[in-house]
Amino acid sequence: MRHFRLWNLQVAVFVSIASYMCAQAGNISIHSPEKSLIRSVQEDVFLSVDVKCLCVPTIQWTFMSGLVSRTIGTWQPGVYTNITVDYSSRVQAYDNGSMGLMDLRLQDAGYYVITVTDMTGSSRDMGLVLKVNEVLYEDLQYLSVSAVALAGIAGLLMLVMWLLDKAYRRIVAWRQKKQMQAENDVTELQPL
Repeated sequence: MRHFRLWNLQVAVFVSIASYMCAQAGNISIHSPEKSLIRSVQEDVFLSVDVKCLCVPTIQWTFMSGLVSRTIGTWQPGVYTNITVDYSSRVQAYDNGSMGLMDLRLQDAGYYVITVTDMTGSSRDMGLVLKVNEVLYEDLQYLSVSAVALAGIAGLLMLVMWLLDKAYRRIVAWRQKKQMQAENDVTELQPL
């Protein structure tokens, strides 16, 4: 009978530990207002999430795109922040799990996964999609600068042509005047 009670006690302890761990895993929640973001090159993006956990969680962000998968950083709120070298100058980590990424590049487009792990080893994942567009106005800016430069060159050429025309007309008028003076001089010197 005593053996049966000891076994019941062991089962009860095991069930308690298992239910505690299941409860802990259920106590991690990740919420994001936006699951898909679209930004342009050189803009900043705020990957907003709200992580809730009963204990101090470890937050890890990972980037995935095609065949590339790399860790962006890992941190614990208020304890430490460990951002990888590739992202160290462009990432801002927040205690609620959110992450800011500055000066976007085309290669930043992809899938961002946040993994939240608690002290018991339980974890939850959530993903966000980021699309990065090229800035089209740069092409328009190049076109407008080119148009202004060509208009300036055309204006300069028109000014040069006007000045050359003025100079040509003065030279022609001067030659005609000189030729008329030469004819008058010849006429005056002839004997009668």
